[in-house]
Amino acid sequence: MARSIKKGPYIEESLMRKIENIGDSGAHKVIKTWSRRSTILPDFVGMTFAVHNGRKFIPVFVSENMVGHKFGEFSPTRTYYGHGSNRTKKK
Repeated sequence: MARSIKKGPYIEESLMRKIENIGDSGAHKVIKTWSRRSTILPDFVGMTFAVHNGRKFIPVFVSENMVGHKFGEFSPTRTYYGHGSNRTKKK
């Protein structure tokens, strides 16, 4: 279910503080975040975020196409190894 329009997008307060501090200095640093549920805003375009996937931080460079999506969509938590292998089908 989508978030109400009148509430606006959800962004973690600590993440917004980090972005405001970086924005004032103008430096291009990687911003570490554990907030996978935060929405990507147009202000984030061109920034690099290190999004935690439960084990390590995945670097995510934000482009215009990502605006409106969540950070968690771009750092997968599960590793896909495929459905079986050819070794099991040999006779």
